[in-house]
Amino acid sequence: LIINLPGKPKSIRECLDGVIPGLIATSDREGMPNLAYLSQVQFIDNEHVALTYQFFNTTRQNVLGGSPVRLLLSSHLTGAQYRLTLQYLRTETAGPIFEQMKAKLAGIASHFGMTGVFRLLGSDIYRVLAIEPIPGPTLAPPPPVNYLTALRRANRHLAGCGNLAALLETALASLADEFGIAHVMLLMHDEGRGRLYTLASRGYAQSGVGSEIPVGAGVIGICARERTPIRIGFMAAEYSYGRTVRDGLAADGQADALETAIPLPGLPEARSQLAVPITAIDRLLGVLYVESVADLHFGYDDEDALVAFAAQLGLAILHHQHADDLADETPPVDEAAPTPAGPPLVVRHFAANDSVFIDDDYLIKGVAGAILWALLSDFVERRRTGFTNKGLRVDPRIRLPGVSDNLEARLVLLQRRLEERAAGVRIDKSGRGRFTLSVARPLQLVEG
Repeated sequence: LIINLPGKPKSIRECLDGVIPGLIATSDREGMPNLAYLSQVQFIDNEHVALTYQFFNTTRQNVLGGSPVRLLLSSHLTGAQYRLTLQYLRTETAGPIFEQMKAKLAGIASHFGMTGVFRLLGSDIYRVLAIEPIPGPTLAPPPPVNYLTALRRANRHLAGCGNLAALLETALASLADEFGIAHVMLLMHDEGRGRLYTLASRGYAQSGVGSEIPVGAGVIGICARERTPIRIGFMAAEYSYGRTVRDGLAADGQADALETAIPLPGLPEARSQLAVPITAIDRLLGVLYVESVADLHFGYDDEDALVAFAAQLGLAILHHQHADDLADETPPVDEAAPTPAGPPLVVRHFAANDSVFIDDDYLIKGVAGAILWALLSDFVERRRTGFTNKGLRVDPRIRLPGVSDNLEARLVLLQRRLEERAAGVRIDKSGRGRFTLSVARPLQLVEG
């Protein structure tokens, strides 16, 4: 029996994050009762929840022995209490639910000084048989945030974008204006290399465009690997980035594969983190990541709203990438480029990883580096300034692995790195699937 209002798990989701630890009651085969504190309860759907399995203790023995399970939960917002009757189904030790709970538990453990003690062994899946509100005084709940209105307005903004670059800026601006989110990153998936690279960010001193994180590392990487939202309400050291991630890669012998010259943006003391996968047509496109210096800043409602927003964003990203790739292939007209003046701009290319340096300063590597080197080579050899996405896709110098490489996103990445560097080379959109190259200083190309 699932009791109606407020008896469905979704109606008491604020009780599930472990702000006020729950109590779980079981009994052994002789009827001896046992009470234990519970770190967290994970909402699955309106009929199921998951509880943390951390120790093989009396509670665990009783559950596996077929004991009835009762759970007492409290709301940190209103003080209301609820008694749940549960039926144990199974234990999961991998997958999205396990990873969600593992990340949250790491934050809770860090908050209470129990890192290394709180370790998730599994996620116990239960069916909810009943939820009973316990009579008693409660506080008035805080006024709800109208996420539906925010979603409606944000999606209307996305629909008005004419290209991928505008879409990215509009998406981050909408998160700030409509949802009040000050710190956000949008990372794209590099499927061939198993990496995510920062394509846009907002709220940081440095954009970090071009920085990378491996799939499976930290909140962002686990979100990408499992294609599920990952939300943490307290600071968790094991889910932080920067040196921690790089040290782990160095130990695995993968340091050369990761972008290390461009630092990943982020708050040094982020206490709340939420990563949401961006998918479309069963394909992972990237991850939307938001953070805050406040504990428990993002709740279930924020998670739901950002999941819906990311779904719309994913379809829009896919549309713009396909539209640019399928644009009319009328040969571009090369306008007479003005003769560059000033001291030569030395551009050095290393073919081993397609890294590009401008005046000995690192700019970019990988696919974006190969694209830039091809464009500059054509400019020097033929004074060519007009290019198309289709032309790049079949250019053997670039060695694109396939349609899934997100060519348009690579061009946006390159465009933004050149703008930040301000070295006299610029890429500008000139139409659907078209762009132009502008060079303000004479070029000296050097193959490393």
